Amino acid sequence: MTGDGTRVVHAGVPSAVPGRSFLPGPAFGAPYHLDPVLGPQPGVDGYGRTDNPTWRALESAIGELEGGECVTFASGMAAVSAVLLSVLRPGDTVVVPGDGYYKTRAFASSHLAERGVTVLEVPTAGPYPALETVRLLLIETPANPGLDVCDIADLAARVHAGGGLVAVDNTTATPLGQRPLDLGADISVASGTKALTGHSDILLGYACTRDPELAASLTGWRGATGAVAGPFEAWLAHRSIGTLDLRLARQSTNAAAVAALLAAHPAVTTVRWPGRPEDPAYAVASRQMRRIPGVVTFTLADKAAVDRFLEAASLVFAATSFGGLHTSADRRAQWGDDTPDGLIRFSCGIEDTDDLVADVRRALDAVIA
Repeated sequence: MTGDGTRVVHAGVPSAVPGRSFLPGPAFGAPYHLDPVLGPQPGVDGYGRTDNPTWRALESAIGELEGGECVTFASGMAAVSAVLLSVLRPGDTVVVPGDGYYKTRAFASSHLAERGVTVLEVPTAGPYPALETVRLLLIETPANPGLDVCDIADLAARVHAGGGLVAVDNTTATPLGQRPLDLGADISVASGTKALTGHSDILLGYACTRDPELAASLTGWRGATGAVAGPFEAWLAHRSIGTLDLRLARQSTNAAAVAALLAAHPAVTTVRWPGRPEDPAYAVASRQMRRIPGVVTFTLADKAAVDRFLEAASLVFAATSFGGLHTSADRRAQWGDDTPDGLIRFSCGIEDTDDLVADVRRALDAVIA
């Protein structure tokens, strides 16, 4: 098997043809020319909501990395909602992470519950209820923002014993950090807005599966609802994937250094990063994940402490989202997330490690000055 750096550079790249570009596209088009006599033909683009050659190149790339057939969407939430709504029916039971992305919980508790689906919220680290009657288990590991981790293979075996399906939100890990389909999951779903593309310039989502029927269902849902990615966004995403290995390597290195600093600083009350041996998630993460992401979650005393930290930092942007080139910090409580007022999801960028650590240290010192 080739290395990650080689895989991401060549993922989805077409065969070499003299005079053609390495990465063609984007192909813009709403209507395409039809055969004037035969009309629409299978395998030939006819309308832009149904397919686009730029999507296909990106889907080929992500599918290679995740190890399944990929369907792209307009955003991560479009992908998550497509999975939930195309799989679940009235009377079904779904389990969602009680400490995962709060918009997923909100969508499940409103739109799914009012459609007759029983929604159970369970912390990522468990304990989990009996899963034999669950139609769909959606897990997010590492969870956003708390970074707890669960054993995908164990949970998948339990759900499959009852005939249910397992979907894993792989946003934080990315397919270079974790391949859920290899661990028994039926669907790997993610926001490509974050570390996968990593330049903070597009919205994108995707779902991957090895089940042809699930893939067809997701593709049909996308076409019916119009939750399609734009061709320019798909082209930008594909171009960005080539540097994924390099970006993740620096972000993970920075996260290890920042987590060590946070753990030793008196301004910090809690710190979570699954790469630390002291972290509760370390044992499962080190066994299940191929690399630990560049997101660190820590807690300061209160909102005022977070304000002082952000005002004192020069390399840390106050912003939501994560996984980009630039280091950012997001006080999650401001979005209605059920977290302490002083909790920060800290996304390490690709700045020089020494510079970033020095900047974070100065900002932390300002909190208690």
